[in-house]
Amino acid sequence: MRNYDDDYTLDDLLSPAHQARLLELLGKLSGAPFLLSENNDGTSEPIEFSLDTLGWLQAELPTEQHQAAVRLYELVLFYAGKYRLAANLHHDTTEASYLELQQKHAAVQASEEKYRQLAQRLTQQVEEQVRVIKKAQQELYESARLRAVGQLAAGIAHEINTPIGFISSNLRVANDYLDELEASLPHNHEAVMLFEDFHALLDESSSGTKRIARIVSDLKTFSNIDQADFAACNINALITTACRLVQAEHHQVLPINLDLGELPEIPGYPAKLSQSLYNVLDNATKSLDTEGHIRVVSRVKDNILEVLIEDEGCGMSEDVLARVFEPFFTTRDVGAGSGLGLSVARDIVVAHRGEIRIKSRLGEGTCVALRIPVN
Repeated sequence: MRNYDDDYTLDDLLSPAHQARLLELLGKLSGAPFLLSENNDGTSEPIEFSLDTLGWLQAELPTEQHQAAVRLYELVLFYAGKYRLAANLHHDTTEASYLELQQKHAAVQASEEKYRQLAQRLTQQVEEQVRVIKKAQQELYESARLRAVGQLAAGIAHEINTPIGFISSNLRVANDYLDELEASLPHNHEAVMLFEDFHALLDESSSGTKRIARIVSDLKTFSNIDQADFAACNINALITTACRLVQAEHHQVLPINLDLGELPEIPGYPAKLSQSLYNVLDNATKSLDTEGHIRVVSRVKDNILEVLIEDEGCGMSEDVLARVFEPFFTTRDVGAGSGLGLSVARDIVVAHRGEIRIKSRLGEGTCVALRIPVN
């Protein structure tokens, strides 16, 4: 993770693939090809970010159009930079909370060892106290993570919703103007092709704004913004939101097959249930190799609402399976996992009077069943 004082390069803000895509879109909008270079050939316009020149944009266009394209490129970099900053802040907040939990856990273990040296009559009280502290640690970690996600979602919603509203409104007006312009001009072949391309560009832009609005809506649902703490929960909607968020982390290429049945709404905490579903899905994605699918099934069976999350990943041995719900137990490399995902997911489901069952075989994948009573 970069420090806040580091100077960003163009590749830090946008991947080469996204840079190429942005140049392609600018070319389609202006009708002239664009080229990004590190040096000024005398006809290029500088692309600046935080007062630094990151590159030079070349195009055979009038100066006004050329500069407008540069400003648009810089606007994209601006929001990419804001996203990077938000990601850094979220990472540091989560890491600080995890270090704090490690310190408290070490203190608990030291306290447990001290009390075990006391008389036999105090043993039962010490063990009970340790269990209470461990539960408080898990709740603290869960609360900190949800709070961080909620703050991030609120910031994104505030920054994005207003300009997206402007863009959507302007695109609709542009479509109307285009219809009027099309009706007033002669209909030769070149004009028809031009108007078709223009309509396609506007439709694609409108689709993009809707997708951004949907992502913001998913984040708000996930972090429980604008919802009561305890409410009627639409489990299928929470599953869909969690899947979209997981897929967004994998650039929409993660194969998740949904088989959602008709479910009644159940009373509960939407954000916490979303967190539980997300944790299980996140574990499933990390178990996959380059190939493999995830299947999510929801159904009601014997008055029990079931959510099955099956993956075709590496699976678990019997020894690992016996310890999956232990706090801070993880099979991943140091720093790659906190060991609290399934532990937090289980506690959330248990708080809703449910249970989690796991079936897994090494090399054959895993099936996690979240079961919550309908009534």
